[in-house]
Amino acid sequence: MDDKAAEAIATLSEIPQKASYSRSDIEALLDDDFERGLLCSRLFLALSKDSMEAELTRILGKGGIGVKRYKSDRATFISALESLQLREAMATTVNYEPVWSDILVERLRSGRGSAIQGQRRGRGLEDFAEAMVKEVFGESYETRCTFTGADGKTAKCDVAVPDKSRPRIVIEVKGYGATGSKMTDIIGDLDAIIDAMRRDTYLLFITDGMTWKNRLSDLKKIVDRQNQGKIARIYTTKMREDLLRDLKDLKSIIGV
Repeated sequence: MDDKAAEAIATLSEIPQKASYSRSDIEALLDDDFERGLLCSRLFLALSKDSMEAELTRILGKGGIGVKRYKSDRATFISALESLQLREAMATTVNYEPVWSDILVERLRSGRGSAIQGQRRGRGLEDFAEAMVKEVFGESYETRCTFTGADGKTAKCDVAVPDKSRPRIVIEVKGYGATGSKMTDIIGDLDAIIDAMRRDTYLLFITDGMTWKNRLSDLKKIVDRQNQGKIARIYTTKMREDLLRDLKDLKSIIGV
């Protein structure tokens, strides 16, 4: 329990119990202390910091999601929170009658639940990548394997074409809303692949895109590796046709 948590709990405890809440209630929450009010809002919505930022960015578009944006266009900002059903979440939470098992449910949700959410998001992107590879290369690939590269070095990857013993194409997939430390892990995983792979191997990186909008400094590091020729190309799911075309071109180049 740090000062920020204590202050958030104090703010939440002062919210009056009502059958329903209005725009003015959300406004009061943010006016008192914007950052604290936003923290309380995402607690009501059961959203992680990254998920909340991604949702607000999606709804509000360019211009930021901080206190300056709120003060310059309060009505639009509050409407964005309303579209996430914050008012309903406040009413449901404040009027809920808890039982002892809720404590254990919350422990399970905050631990295993968040991990499973990330796994599902990542697996969906892996399936997307595999479908593209299968369309072009048939059965000449291996998934979720450890490949052998230059001088016997090895590294883990999501897809190796045509196989893990001597891959010509290596695909790494990262698709989940993650914390800052996990973003660092992504760069570490890519560097491990880059260090291990042979010079005649093409590395393709596929990400879901949304999370990176709030991690531009980390994304820049990955783009730098692409500019250095260490990563052949970076893709998102919106670039399906680009990925498919590039895989077909690479098939002709490597002769698989």
